[in-house]
Amino acid sequence: MLRYEHIEYLNFLFGIPVLIIAMLLYSKWKATALALFGDSRLIKELMHSFSKRRTQIKNILTILIFILLIIGIANPQVGTKMEEVKREGVDLMIAIDLSNSMMAEDIKPNRLERAKLAISRLIDKLEGDRIGLIVFAGEAYVQLPITTDYSAAKLFLSTVSTNIVPTQGTEIAKAIDLSIQSFDMENAQNKAIIIITDGESHDEKAIESAGQANELGIFIHTLGMGLSKGGPIPIYNKYGNRTGYRKDRNGKTIVSKLNEDLLQQISNAGEGTYVRANNSKAGLSTLFAEINKMEKKEIGTMVFTEYKDRFQLFIGLALLLLLTDLILLGRKNKWSNRINFYKEDKD
Repeated sequence: MLRYEHIEYLNFLFGIPVLIIAMLLYSKWKATALALFGDSRLIKELMHSFSKRRTQIKNILTILIFILLIIGIANPQVGTKMEEVKREGVDLMIAIDLSNSMMAEDIKPNRLERAKLAISRLIDKLEGDRIGLIVFAGEAYVQLPITTDYSAAKLFLSTVSTNIVPTQGTEIAKAIDLSIQSFDMENAQNKAIIIITDGESHDEKAIESAGQANELGIFIHTLGMGLSKGGPIPIYNKYGNRTGYRKDRNGKTIVSKLNEDLLQQISNAGEGTYVRANNSKAGLSTLFAEINKMEKKEIGTMVFTEYKDRFQLFIGLALLLLLTDLILLGRKNKWSNRINFYKEDKD
């Protein structure tokens, strides 16, 4: 088994695209600035010691070095010894709605971000419980298999957005069915599903699925994200700037409203609790209190108890690439020309 001792540092990998964009913009700016000096042939002759190809390779090496250093600092570890560990807790699957309506801002900053913050705080309260994540819209997908690795749960939670589910919709029934399949039904743990959604669906199958889950001993809780007055659904461009709001075929702004009736019916069928979120509280604390009332049974689980660090490999590779980067200067030189890393076109 592979794990990271400091998994939170992997979030810095999201900065790599920013680094790439910065390099491309700088390269474009430099080319534009050079063009202002005069004829391109004359500039090339004056800068004969400059190697564009080497600069490109250096940029690639820089990116690889950053990636390797980030992974090294996170310290990947490989499990070397397994033991049976006794624990008391429940198995909890959280199904979070990623339909476009979850971007409505009637709950600040928006429904989805408020839900993610509430889930993160819930994870902080877990002790001995196992947690898994399901994401759904028009289809449902397992974002995180059920686990006791709370750091991994937070990392996977941070990547959740409306863009990762290709098909839009609000198929709550599919989320419930997939949650059931994700449980280990052979163990004696009490099980619960928390569905976080605005309920903008007329899927009667969801109530039926909740009843089937309850027959298997699984409780269904629902958390309604949204206010009764609802809110428009913003549209953002690729730069993250809001450009307007979604409209219907008649050109009217769509107002997404919370469907409390459906969520109450689902929780009733699953013998669970329905809670509505608002701007003062998300409501997961109430559901966590309900989950804590469930009987927590002791169960033995085989887990890795000893790990070996593997950061040395990534740090070593990063240092090797750094040395290569220092040797491959941005200008042509006698030493590197002897090695002939690249085939340069001669004029």
